[in-house]
Amino acid sequence: MRWLITGGAGFIGSNFIFYLLDRYPRDQVICLDKLTYAANIETLAPLRSEKRFTFIAGDIANKKAVESAFNEHKPDVVVNFAAESHVDRSIKKPSVFLRSNTFGVQVLLDACLKFGIRRFHQISTDEVYGDFAKGEEGYFTEKSNLNPSSPYSASKAAADLLCGAYFRTYGLYVTVSRCANNYGAYQFPEKLIPLTILNALSDKPVPVYGDGQNVRDWLHVSDHCAAIDLIVQKGEKGGIYNIGGNCEYKNIDVVKMILAELGKSENLIRFTKDRKGHDFRYGLDATLLRKKWGWHPQVDFQQGLARTVRWYLENERWWRAILNKSYQKRNEQVKVNILK
Repeated sequence: MRWLITGGAGFIGSNFIFYLLDRYPRDQVICLDKLTYAANIETLAPLRSEKRFTFIAGDIANKKAVESAFNEHKPDVVVNFAAESHVDRSIKKPSVFLRSNTFGVQVLLDACLKFGIRRFHQISTDEVYGDFAKGEEGYFTEKSNLNPSSPYSASKAAADLLCGAYFRTYGLYVTVSRCANNYGAYQFPEKLIPLTILNALSDKPVPVYGDGQNVRDWLHVSDHCAAIDLIVQKGEKGGIYNIGGNCEYKNIDVVKMILAELGKSENLIRFTKDRKGHDFRYGLDATLLRKKWGWHPQVDFQQGLARTVRWYLENERWWRAILNKSYQKRNEQVKVNILK
């Protein structure tokens, strides 16, 4: 099988590529990535000599680039990880998020129709459901209403609706998954867990929004990859699937766990002005995945967090290049060499 993975130089996409190449030794994987600030081509460096892997520099919102990739490589399956994903950035520049996260998905869906691609899977987020207020209990199911709070989550919700429309109108074999907060290797340092790790390693203040009581459901990226694979292989046409970690922690508690793992003082914590429209709590009900295929997270959060901390300790070269921005030069060199 030939897989086209968009956004494969990012955090979750790269992990999924490694997962595929390890699990399916006869499959081919093509990665299409724009190499924005949140992507790092060096993440894929171990695959430079892998004959089953091809990298293409390209933007999913660029119809010409997408159709060229589809025409040349003729994928059987498209899995779309490509997205602008940082909520704070979406508040400042929502148009960037709409272009990539919504219009880019429409370009991919149109290309699937044009080239007869038999499977398209959209990676979405639990944030499309909105949030639960402080003290409010419950969990979102696949049938819960969409109620996004930020330009980021609104752009993802719009893409989800587009996928449903292309299934209903054109009969395209589309599935959508909505996942909890991921963590693990290769996550960009602007996110909570790697930001806390790297600031603490340098004895820099660790910023925490508001009072740190906001609650998130955590899912190790390896568990997410396994769930996506199941959905691509077995998911129903037009199906939507929640991928929850069943592992809720307050942000402040996650930060304290990381500091304890590193042997650092909680005096590093600095409470900062809260994010605009900050969602209080997400909660996903992943019963559907469990009942259909027996899927459930395999990685215990505390063990997974300790493993993640060790990964950053052992891979300073990877994250140091991001902090000093030298990785961007390598990204630009790759884009020039491929696109010229």
